[in-house]
Amino acid sequence: MTPDQHTLDMIALTREEYELACERLDREPSDVELGMIGALWSEHCGYKNSRPLLRLFPNSGPRVLTKAGEENAGVVDIGDGWCVAFKIESHNHPSAIEPYEGAATGVGGIVRDIFAMGARPVALLDSLRFGPLTDARNRYLFQHVVGGIGGYGNCLGVPTVGGEVAFDDSYSGNPLVNAMCVGVARIDKLQKSSAGAAGSLLLLVGADTGRDGIHGATFASVELDEKSDERRPAVQVGNPFMEKLLMEACVELAEEHGDWIVGMQDLGAAGLTSAAVESAAKAGAGIDIDVAHAPRREDGMSAYDLMLSESQERMLIIVSPEHEADVRAHFERWELHCVVIGVVTDDGRATVRDSSGTAGNGKVVAQLPVELLSDPPQYRRQGEKPAWLDDLQAYDLSALPDTEDANADLLRLLGTPEIASKRWIWRQYDHQVLTNTVVGPGSDASVLRIKGTRRAIAIATDGDGRMCYLDPYAGGVMAVAEATRNVVCAGARALAVTDCLNFGNPEKPDVYYQMEQCIRGMAAACEALETPVVSGNVSLYNETSSDGGQPRAIYPTPVVGALGLMEDVDSVIPMSFQSEGDDVVLLGADTPRGDVNALAGSEYVKVAHDGLIAGQPRIDLELEVRLQRVLLAANAAGLVRSAHDCSRGGLAVTIAEICIESGLGLDAAGVSISGRVDAALFGETPSRIVVSTSDAGALLSRAREHDVPALRLGVVGGDRIALGVEIDVAIGDARQPYENGLASALAADGAS
Repeated sequence: MTPDQHTLDMIALTREEYELACERLDREPSDVELGMIGALWSEHCGYKNSRPLLRLFPNSGPRVLTKAGEENAGVVDIGDGWCVAFKIESHNHPSAIEPYEGAATGVGGIVRDIFAMGARPVALLDSLRFGPLTDARNRYLFQHVVGGIGGYGNCLGVPTVGGEVAFDDSYSGNPLVNAMCVGVARIDKLQKSSAGAAGSLLLLVGADTGRDGIHGATFASVELDEKSDERRPAVQVGNPFMEKLLMEACVELAEEHGDWIVGMQDLGAAGLTSAAVESAAKAGAGIDIDVAHAPRREDGMSAYDLMLSESQERMLIIVSPEHEADVRAHFERWELHCVVIGVVTDDGRATVRDSSGTAGNGKVVAQLPVELLSDPPQYRRQGEKPAWLDDLQAYDLSALPDTEDANADLLRLLGTPEIASKRWIWRQYDHQVLTNTVVGPGSDASVLRIKGTRRAIAIATDGDGRMCYLDPYAGGVMAVAEATRNVVCAGARALAVTDCLNFGNPEKPDVYYQMEQCIRGMAAACEALETPVVSGNVSLYNETSSDGGQPRAIYPTPVVGALGLMEDVDSVIPMSFQSEGDDVVLLGADTPRGDVNALAGSEYVKVAHDGLIAGQPRIDLELEVRLQRVLLAANAAGLVRSAHDCSRGGLAVTIAEICIESGLGLDAAGVSISGRVDAALFGETPSRIVVSTSDAGALLSRAREHDVPALRLGVVGGDRIALGVEIDVAIGDARQPYENGLASALAADGAS
């Protein structure tokens, strides 16, 4: 029977896509088949609007061991037989409806992607976006998302070592919750997700299957509206203690008995359907599944429920028949359910049976070509630059009045939730468990030692939806540049990146324009910085309408997770000043020049001028490349005592953050500022790093060799922050708003 529009809306299929499926099948699909098609053809699983653009990313390099999109996570060789697996994903829509469980299961899902590779998860990071905390609903979402991340990660025993958070009206009602996981493995112990040869067995391991999460993938592929609460059952419910058992069992299996198994695949979006079909597609094989064998926690579950449930803490293990008993015994020792649910075939079909209450091989409820399911339609749309963007970029920022009290403006900026210390967040996370953490939350990047070696890795997440809103291409470049710059500031050479691309409805020409331009900018930056994209996720349809009006898209928000490597952990660079008497140098600029263009998209303009977001951001990509290289070269020469990226809030905020963290002041009163004071102090020109050194002359000489502008600012010492004649504040006075700004915003109107 031809489905009605409501049914198609529930599974995120258009009428044209349904007719295409019928044409490929040469018949109408059954209910179970329709659900499987809808799930795997959804944007969340099929990337039908984004895959053509993702091909623009560079994805190979001398250290890259996997091809983007072919495995659960990207893997990079870090030397001596060791590798790092890492990936970032979104759980935006679930977190908007059920923030604690949405965020918690987002953590659970990304962790499974890592140990499905046979790698041990060693770190979590997050990238979060919310509406202003002046709104009670936004405060509720923020607090419960943070609680969900900490609740799941802490119980799992994987440290949450870093991340970022931003606030803007565009995310009201549609928060962004992006989670990144990093794992470490021996290269020869890595596992693939391919189903292998015909005759291999499909084992379902872990939690029982329930009805939670059904239509989760399709829910993530539609806009939010006033009826979105009806989709609350599409939000999964997590059990971190079960995941801990599953993680340890899978890592041990890969490390000690990898020859028993053909592959591993986690059950995430679209559940058993996605896990089994994707594994079969990679092997060019088929599968034959009997859902009657699946352990379940609810009575009356249908084949449709079992194939599409997104219940958490489940893995599909593909096993050689001769090792079935070995693998069963292994998981039973970990007190985990383990059942054979199907077999790999050579017919290229996804066959689903249900033998419940029947004899023989069971009733066939679905039989589809694997190729049909794994090859959704792809759309290469025509983007259109919106007319309002020209107006924003042409806005005359020079018409704004300059600052009249730079000290007061600095203190005000330090207290905004956007800039203030995020200690309230990360003190809820265990960031020292596993004892690998060398540098934890609060710095430009987090640093983890690789036990058994001298090596360490630096990891960071970054993105700036505001800059992408004003110039999608430049914003895309900036996202990659800042993420990689942050790992360089920690003393590591950036090797590769993962990304989570958060956008609105791609069927709208202006949104598609934003997405395409952001990706082109990111690709250009990755090429220039030699950081291939090895994994990632796309989250579209991030639009919401709370009042029944036209849905409003979030800012285009590509989030980049960067991975860097240092050969010797002792070469790590701290963020804060180390000693009185050290010189402080600004790399990337030869003077605090008050160029009005530096105010584009800045926090200062937003705070000082009634929420104004305007101007056209700019970045010199060639300068960015030289800047990162010179910092690494200077550090190798022993010239760098500390380094901190200059970003949100500009130069004055960057220096204040360093002074607050170290407790040491800066005397840079002799610096001369030209042009506008607000632009010089609070402008957000990229490609700048504040460095302390014991030999300013040698550092400045090194900068000249690399054609990087540089300026000696002053000397570390005292208890005040002095910059030119415009800034002179006590560290204690700056610390108060910086340390209390976020907590004060959360306490508004009685919020706890």
